[in-house]
Amino acid sequence: MAQDELVTVDVSRLRARRAADDARSRTLSNSVAAIQKLIRRQTGEAITDFGMITKGDRVMVCLSGGADSHTLLDTLLHLQRMAPVRFEIVAVNLDQKQPGFPAEVLPHYLKTLGVDFHIVEQDTYSIVKDKIPEGKTTCSLCSRLRRGILYRVASELGASKIALGHHRDDILQTFLLNLFYGGQLKAMPPKLLSDDGKHVVIRPLAYCREVDIKKYAAAREFPIIPCDLCGSQPNLKRSAMRTLINTWEKEDPSRIRSMFTAMTQVTPSHLLDRHLFDFDAQAARDDDTD
Repeated sequence: MAQDELVTVDVSRLRARRAADDARSRTLSNSVAAIQKLIRRQTGEAITDFGMITKGDRVMVCLSGGADSHTLLDTLLHLQRMAPVRFEIVAVNLDQKQPGFPAEVLPHYLKTLGVDFHIVEQDTYSIVKDKIPEGKTTCSLCSRLRRGILYRVASELGASKIALGHHRDDILQTFLLNLFYGGQLKAMPPKLLSDDGKHVVIRPLAYCREVDIKKYAAAREFPIIPCDLCGSQPNLKRSAMRTLINTWEKEDPSRIRSMFTAMTQVTPSHLLDRHLFDFDAQAARDDDTD
């Protein structure tokens, strides 16, 4: 074969590879665009269904550095530009002084977004390590400390709403934890008034799947920061619930959709909570009709 023919073959192969790469890129791009559209639509629906954001709100978006909170901020910034209702956004990150925490990552990222933000430095890491024995779950105490700090910061910043990045899977996991270990039919509310009545917590990603959020965050290359405080703890009950949900999702996705829908369609008279439904009054009505 002549040299010119070899060159022609090589160029053809190169062009074929490039065409295949371009096709894969377009497919990936289309896939990401579809997930982005889905997340934005589901977030808008949740905000509307539960009246999460109203005109003039100042929404404090709690940015941990994980995929969920990055996606939350990204989606709310889009909705802020597109929604007919005007509202403000302020991003807040709590630097809990975990060893090795890359403190410069989020400020740099938030500056590139041009969003108003505040970094709150408070050493809850040392408190948790001091109070919780080695090998025990730190999540409960860490969450309480973090919640108290965020409530205080919300008041200082004049925030009317506190937005958290919990999604559909978090809600289902909490539901199963309460069902199996707490003896309650209880989950995470999409909108919650704090015990003192001073703060409203919202979860705009309540309708979004974790798998979609993770795919979107990876595609957007958000600067993800793992939680070194509890991320390495094995055998957490919540992890077991996550595994259970993921298994069910693979076996039959409709089962998970049905579980989530069930939380929106409660029939108190067909449960056993005497505080939720007046069975005595029902019995009296039945006697009157006899």
